[in-house]
Amino acid sequence: MEKLITELKLRGFSKQTLKAYLYYNRLFLKYIQKTPDDVLEDDIKKYIGHLLTDENYSASSVSLVKAALKFFYDEVLKKGVVNFKTPKIDKKLPIVLSKEEVRRLINSAGTEKSKLIIKMLYSSGLRLSECIGLKKGDLEFDEKIAWVRGGKGKKDRIVILSENFVKELKKYLGSRVSESEYVFSGPNGAISARNVQDIVKNASKRAGITKNVSPHTLRHCFATHLLEAGVDIRKIQELLGHSNLQTTQIYTRVSKEELKKVKSPLDEL
Repeated sequence: MEKLITELKLRGFSKQTLKAYLYYNRLFLKYIQKTPDDVLEDDIKKYIGHLLTDENYSASSVSLVKAALKFFYDEVLKKGVVNFKTPKIDKKLPIVLSKEEVRRLINSAGTEKSKLIIKMLYSSGLRLSECIGLKKGDLEFDEKIAWVRGGKGKKDRIVILSENFVKELKKYLGSRVSESEYVFSGPNGAISARNVQDIVKNASKRAGITKNVSPHTLRHCFATHLLEAGVDIRKIQELLGHSNLQTTQIYTRVSKEELKKVKSPLDEL
C-alpha cells in the first residue's frame, strides 16, 4: 500500500480521494486473500461481481471501487488488469428547491450562524468542502466576492456574495468571540462537514420540506435559479468551477421555469 499512498500524494489527490482509494484497495485484498503482485484480472472481476450481486452496490459505488483498483493495479503496478466494463451510472437529475422552499429553509435554521451557512451555500454555489474551508482573508466585502483557494482540480476561482448577505456576515464576524481564521469555525479550526450537513438536514425537517436536501442541493439551487433568471450558462460554469460546460448543462434539464416557457404545438393549431 505504500506505493499507492506515495503515488496518490505525488499526483496531488485530495485527502478524501486518498482515504477512499486506500479503503477500497484494502477491502479488495481482504476479500481476495492475495498479495497485490499475485492479483489477476479474474480476481478483480470476481470482486466487482460480488459487490454488485451480494453487497448490492450501486453502479456509482462500483465505479468508484473500479477507479480505485484501476489506479493501483494499472497506474501504479502497471499490471493492466482492469480493462472490463461495469454497469453504466444512472444519470439522475439533481434535486432542486423552489425559491419559496429556499426561503423556508433559511428561516427554519436554528441559529444566526446556521442561517449564514445556508445563505452562503445558496448565494455563492459553493461545494461543502469549499464552504467549510473558506477563510476571512478570502473575502472581499467591497467587491462582494470571495476566493475559493485550491478548489476541485486545485483551481482558484471567484464566487459572488449577495449584497444583503455581505452586511449580515460582516456584522457576524465583527461580533463573534472566536478569533479563528475560518469564516465558519468549530472547536478545532473549521466547522466540520458533518455539522453543516446536520444544519441543513434539521432546517429542512423544520421547514417541512419532503425532498432529500443536503448542502450540495443548495449548489444545484444556485445554478438553476441563476439559469432561470437569464444568466449566461458559461458564467454559471465559471462560478461553479466546472471545467466542462456539459457538466453545467444538466441544469438546463432541471429548470421547470425554462420548460414552462415552451409552447405546446397544440396551441399553435
